[in-house]
Amino acid sequence: MKIILFRLLVIAIIVSPTFADDWPQWRGFNRDGVWHETGIIEKFESPQVSVRWRVPVSSGYSGPTVADGRVFVMDRVTLPKQIERVHCFDAESGGKIWSISYDCEYRNVGYMAGPRASVTVHDGLAYALGTMGHLHCLNAANGDLRWKRDLNAEYNIQMPVWGIASPPVVENNLLIVQIGGSPGACIVAFDRKTGEERWKALDDRASYAAPIVIEQAGKRVLVCWTGENVVGLNPQNGESYWVHPFPPKGVILAVATPVLYKDRLFMAGFFEGSLMLKVDSERLAVEKVWWRRGADEKNTDGIQPIISTPIILDDHIYGVDSYGELRCLDANTGDRIWEDLSAVPKARWSTIHFVQNGDRVWMFNERGELLITSLSPDGLNIISRAQLIEPTRDQLNQRGGVCWTHPAFAGKHVFVRNDRELVCASLAK
Repeated sequence: MKIILFRLLVIAIIVSPTFADDWPQWRGFNRDGVWHETGIIEKFESPQVSVRWRVPVSSGYSGPTVADGRVFVMDRVTLPKQIERVHCFDAESGGKIWSISYDCEYRNVGYMAGPRASVTVHDGLAYALGTMGHLHCLNAANGDLRWKRDLNAEYNIQMPVWGIASPPVVENNLLIVQIGGSPGACIVAFDRKTGEERWKALDDRASYAAPIVIEQAGKRVLVCWTGENVVGLNPQNGESYWVHPFPPKGVILAVATPVLYKDRLFMAGFFEGSLMLKVDSERLAVEKVWWRRGADEKNTDGIQPIISTPIILDDHIYGVDSYGELRCLDANTGDRIWEDLSAVPKARWSTIHFVQNGDRVWMFNERGELLITSLSPDGLNIISRAQLIEPTRDQLNQRGGVCWTHPAFAGKHVFVRNDRELVCASLAK
């Protein structure tokens, strides 16, 4: 009997999908756009990715996250009244586990499709931050409310043109958000279990960029690209370690996440251009290595993306520019090595999301295509490409719609949404 049970267990492990390699927050486990899964397909078998399951959702820019066999995503409904929702689905079947909603009238924000920030999941708790600053802490397993805060009401937010978009980050027992509150509350940290404020810092306006935490000179450093500066803070108390001014050229449009590569920190924005900082390993300080910015959005220098975060491989930066031009830069100088227009059609704000998996780079473009590629100073090599999901018009009512949300890669599967549905597809070899 024991032998039979053992064999059944082995079979169950082999045939059942696994979601052990989670994607519990924006850009993955370490917030770095790296997917560590092995046993992944090397090319697509057909021009259309076979979808394992699909479930209806409403509009939103919030990319899915995956943790402990559950998929989390936010959306917005406008009738009969305006509400934001947080959903949790079973990663294996797509079955809905729970959903919560709350009244949320959008005021004085552009691009009304829905929530921007991905749900952050940590230690059994799910943290959802909405466009107008509603912050909820929920039991990830059943959706029960642990605590909530109306940050706009509490912190007098100077609301960004496109609303609150920066996803929360967990550091030890703190949940840290960039909201642009005043006075002195651009960045606010809460006890992640109780919701009590622990500290607040900076009079800067908010950007849309996600904070990251790095190691520097033996310290943990919270790196935030705000609407005014790139700053390094003590994540435990908000103390300022260093500040590098990076003022906007007109409207704030800093969306891409800062990228750490060796002892360098890279930022790139649609109007701000490309900035490379050196992170001092001996003391808490940074210095500018180079900064490249073109004359305008069409005559750019470096990489000037609207949404997508560039990727750095072997001392070269790869990213999509303001009109969809995929570029390679020398990371040491910012000089352009090449430009390619085959990954996504050229259009204003054309977007690609990059995820590294071994020696391959997976690209999800705004046309809803998934590309398996390799990148080098010699050029772009598209190994395989296929349609994963259809563009929809709520996120952008141009060029037949777009897919601007970042996908999640977990357990040999990809999860992505548009304004109508959330889909899951197997990428297992």
